Amino acid sequence: MSNLIWTVAVILFIFWVLGFSINIGGSLIHILLVLALIAIVYNLMTGRRIG
Repeated sequence: MSNLIWTVAVILFIFWVLGFSINIGGSLIHILLVLALIAIVYNLMTGRRIG
């Protein structure tokens, strides 16, 4: 499950960078960035803990 979350986060980040550089999508670009950050934070919070 964590690999899926990382994959989705990376894909969203790539789409954000592409959309930002091409300058299309308006606020959709920032929504993609927020979704990618939420996915990364969720994965970090629920990831494996040592100990």
